[in-house]
Amino acid sequence: MHYQRLLPICLAAVGILMLTGCGSKNKQNTVTAVGSTAMQPLVQKAGSDYQAEHPKVSITVQGGGSGTGLSQVETGAVNIGDSDIFAEQKDGIHAKKLIDHQVAVVGIAPITNPKNGVNNLSEKQLENIFLGKIKNWKEVGGKDLPIIVINRAQGSGTRSTFEKSVLKGKDAVKSQEQDSNGTVQKIVENTPGTISYLSLPYLNNQVKVLSVDHIQPNYQNITTNRWKIWSYEHMYTNKQPSPTTKKFIAYIMSKPTQQKLVKAAGYVSIHDMKVQMDAAGKVTHKPK
Repeated sequence: MHYQRLLPICLAAVGILMLTGCGSKNKQNTVTAVGSTAMQPLVQKAGSDYQAEHPKVSITVQGGGSGTGLSQVETGAVNIGDSDIFAEQKDGIHAKKLIDHQVAVVGIAPITNPKNGVNNLSEKQLENIFLGKIKNWKEVGGKDLPIIVINRAQGSGTRSTFEKSVLKGKDAVKSQEQDSNGTVQKIVENTPGTISYLSLPYLNNQVKVLSVDHIQPNYQNITTNRWKIWSYEHMYTNKQPSPTTKKFIAYIMSKPTQQKLVKAAGYVSIHDMKVQMDAAGKVTHKPK
C-alpha cells in the first residue's frame, strides 16, 4: 500500500524535474537582444541566418534605443544590449559590470527632403541648422522653405553620436523628436523643408543624403575617419554570458559574416577599420 501511494508522488516529482530541465535547456538556447534601432537590421538578419543553421536556437531582436538596451542588459532582463554608444557615455550605467563586443561600425548621414534644393553643407552650416541659427533653406543656397529639424529622442545612440560630432556639446534646437530611424526616414521623405540624420542602413532613394564639406558618407571614408560621423555597434553582455549568447556574437564577428552579411546590410566591417575610437571619442590609427 505504501508503495502504491508513493508511486504517483514519485512520478509527479520526476515529471517536475523533467519539465524544469526542459525549461532550463530552452532558456539556454534563447537569446534576446534589445536596444539600438541602428543595429536592428544587422542583428535581425544575423539572428535569422544563425537560426537557420542552428534550428534549436531562438533569437529575439527588439529596438527601443541604445539607452534601453544598456539598462536592460545591466539588470539581466536581456542577454544582449545593443548600443551605438559606449556604456561609459550613458548616465546611470555601470560599464564595469558589462562586456563590450564591438561587432561593426555604422555611419550616420544628414538627410533632407529632396525638394529643399541642397546637396552639400559646410560643417558650420550643419551645426547652425541644428542649433536653430539657420532657419531657411535659402540661407544655404536652397529653396525658400522654412527648415524643419527632426531629431531623435533622448536616449538614442544615433542622436548622441550625431550631436557629439556635429554640435560638440552644444544643445540642439527644440524640435520634433522621433524614436526610430525608420520613422525619421518616412517623415523626411514626405515633408518638404525637413532635415534630420539617419544610420546608413536606413538610407533610400526617397531622401537626399547630404555631403559635408563635399565629403561623402561612404564606406571608404568611414574606415579612415575622413567621414567623422560614425560609431561602433556594441553588443553588451554581462560578465558571464550564456554559451549560446557567446556563440551568436562570435558568429557575427567572424570574418565570413563580416565580409558578407555586415557589408550587405550597410554597415562597415570591424575588420576594415583603419582607425579606432575610445569612449572619450578620441580617434587614433588602428595598430596593424
